[in-house]
Parts: sequence; C-alpha cells; structure tokens
Amino acid sequence: MRIMAVFAHPDDEIGCAGTLAKHAARGDEIMLVWTTLGELASQFGDTSHEEVTRIRREHGAWVADKIGAQYHFFDMGDSRMTGGRDEALQLAKLYATFRPNAVITWSDDHPHPDHRMTAKIAFDAITLARIPKIVGERGGGQAMPPAPDLSGDDAVGSVDVKSGEDVRRLSAWRDPIRFYQYYAPASPYPEVFVDISDTLETAAAIASYYRDFYKWQWTDELFREGRAGAGRLAGVRYAERFNLRASHLRARDYLD
Repeated sequence: MRIMAVFAHPDDEIGCAGTLAKHAARGDEIMLVWTTLGELASQFGDTSHEEVTRIRREHGAWVADKIGAQYHFFDMGDSRMTGGRDEALQLAKLYATFRPNAVITWSDDHPHPDHRMTAKIAFDAITLARIPKIVGERGGGQAMPPAPDLSGDDAVGSVDVKSGEDVRRLSAWRDPIRFYQYYAPASPYPEVFVDISDTLETAAAIASYYRDFYKWQWTDELFREGRAGAGRLAGVRYAERFNLRASHLRARDYLD
C-alpha cells in the first residue's frame, strides 16, 4: 500500500504521524508532502527564503526519517495558496509518479485558508492524475513551472535545460484513491479511527520536535490525552481520528 499525506505547512502532519508510522512499520510506502514551506512562521523573522528552505528541509527530513517516509516540498506560498488548477496539477503529477492508494489531508472547513486549499487541490488532483493528456501537458504553449526539488527526490519531472519544459512522460494514475481527512465535527463523511497504541511514542516525539521549535505551550501530556480521548471513543488505548470521503464505509465480515 502507498499512502501520501498532503499538508500545507510543516507540523500539520502531527495529526496523523502515528498512523503513518504504523503503516511504515508494516512495510507500506509513505510520502509526506507539504504544499508550502510555512515561511511566515514568526520564528523565522526576517530570515531569507533560502535559509527558511534549508531549515524546513531539515524539519522534513527529520520527521520523514522518524516515520520511515519519503518527503517532498512544494513552494506554493505560505498563506498565498489559491486552490487553483496550476497548484492541483503540480500535485497530480506527483500522484502520477508516487501512485498512492490513499491520501490523508486537512478537513474542508478548517479556518486556515492554506489548509482548506490544500484539501481542495489534494482532492482535485485525484481526477487530474487520471487523465493522460492532463498529467502529460506542458501548459498552453508554455511550460508549467516545475516544483522546487527540496527533498532530493525527482518526483515531479525532468526539465529540459534549453526550453525549461518538463519532458518526462508521466502515466496517468487511475486506481481508486481512498481520501482521508482530519476529523471535523461538521463533516458529512463517516469516521475512521486508527489504533496508534504501538506508535504513540513516535507521534509524541514528532509533536515534541515541533513544540521545541515553535515554543508552544502545548504539553506532552495534552498531546497524549488527545490521543487517549480518541482511543476511548474507539475502544483502544490511543487513536487518531479521520473522516473518509465516501458515502459509506466498506462492508465488514461480521458485526462487532
């Protein structure tokens, strides 16, 4: 199984870190994707974009290594995302390369516009990635700008140095993608709980890593209690909670 977690800013992945680590431990392929660098965080002050890129790359590498994942950054602009087609197309090309079976992202109604726009393009990219002429297009006579390669991967494409065009021919990804979103009380979609009792310590370490950087007042105890609260609802010790963008859950073999 291949899972792609698509978020707006480094630290957004805290809500699914236990789930991702559990799948990675099972042998599944995981890719963490951030649509922006989160460069407007007050901790950066007047730091140059180049230095922010370096710091964020370190954050991404540390978290990905902790989980056992690949990672990729786009640079769509912190608090400047539009949710438009060009953004979705960049992500669709990454889908066509990584070929995910499941995507995890933000809810549709989060107050931060980057979170909502990231959820929108993550959903839109599913359809765009299915269409060969879309994932292979170069724009209306003009090359689509390639995503910056901040992670050392070659996920989005190869660029011709003379024309600036993305010359890689991507194959469309048409397999079903199950679309998971962070739980939202107003969501019309069914809830899914993942038991993270075995990977809670990994998730807690990632939360602590960001807490130290941002100087949050959010304690380790509060983090654990949040996961324990979800676990109590689901009958396990610790859990993470999602909505699955589907009308109904799959049939089960037997009732509980």
